[in-house]
Amino acid sequence: MGAAQMTQSFRIRRLVGPDALEAAPLLAAVLADCVWGGASVSFMSDMTIADAEAFWRGQASADDGRAILVAEDEAGIFGVVQVIPAWPPNQPHRADVAKLLVHRRARRRGAAAALMRAAEAAALEMQRPLMTLDTVTGGAAEELYDKLGWTRVGVIPQFALMPDGAMAAATVFYKALGQ
Repeated sequence: MGAAQMTQSFRIRRLVGPDALEAAPLLAAVLADCVWGGASVSFMSDMTIADAEAFWRGQASADDGRAILVAEDEAGIFGVVQVIPAWPPNQPHRADVAKLLVHRRARRRGAAAALMRAAEAAALEMQRPLMTLDTVTGGAAEELYDKLGWTRVGVIPQFALMPDGAMAAATVFYKALGQ
């Protein structure tokens, strides 16, 4: 098991090695809950649990140095975020944040902020002091990133579809760590 950090009534843990593959069904449940609850996180409302599990098995099998961080409590995994090192050779200092998800059963407990702080720490461990992300404009995550000191770059209109097919704009953020 990866190193763990206790926070309030949950802990943040990095999935290491086979832990990530074993957690795929639990991560799939979190992803499905978020998508079926209306979150625009790359999937449409007709996504199945099998689709979600296949996605997480692919993420767990990726050989790119990514960190998969989870929030869990006595009932199990309820949140996740990934830190993915940028692949271009001219960006060895950058990482992307992907799939910050918190199951509806565990929202408003500070898990998203704790996951983001853990993501920032993981990026520094990877020697990736510049982080980037995008999020739905006007969503709760946009406010979270503002509160956590991320810098808003701008808005891209009609960036992606919501799970129900409606168009959504995305706000792009970055954060320079340790400066």
